[in-house]
Amino acid sequence: MNKALHDEHDAHTGRRAYLRDWRKSMSDNVALALLVYTGLQIFVTVHAMKQGMSSIAPYLLLVALVVGIIPFCRKFEHRWTRLSDEDAHDPALSGAFRRDQIALWALAIVTPLALTAFFRLIFG
Repeated sequence: MNKALHDEHDAHTGRRAYLRDWRKSMSDNVALALLVYTGLQIFVTVHAMKQGMSSIAPYLLLVALVVGIIPFCRKFEHRWTRLSDEDAHDPALSGAFRRDQIALWALAIVTPLALTAFFRLIFG
C-alpha cells in the first residue's frame, strides 16, 4: 500500500516512476550535512584551534559552532517540511530543491574550512 502511494504509473512507458518526497529528501540532506559539518569541525577546525588555545577552549568553541549552525539548517528544512502532500511530490520544485541543497552543502563544507583558515592565520 505504501509503495502504491509513492509510485505513479507512466502510461506511455508502462513503468512505475518514483515520486520524490522533497520534505524527506531535504530532511535527509540536513541530517547528513550536519554530520559532515560536525566531523569537519572536529577533525579540521579543532586541530587548528588547539595550536593557540588552552586545552578545553577549542572544545567549548566547537560546541558553540555546532549549536550555531543548527538554526541555518533548520531554516532550509522548514522551508520544505511546510509543503502540502501534493506539493511534496511536485517535479516542478526540483530546481528550487537543488538550489537549497547546494546552498546547504556549501554552508556545511565551506564554513569549517573557512574557520580553519581563519584560525591558522591567527595562531599560525
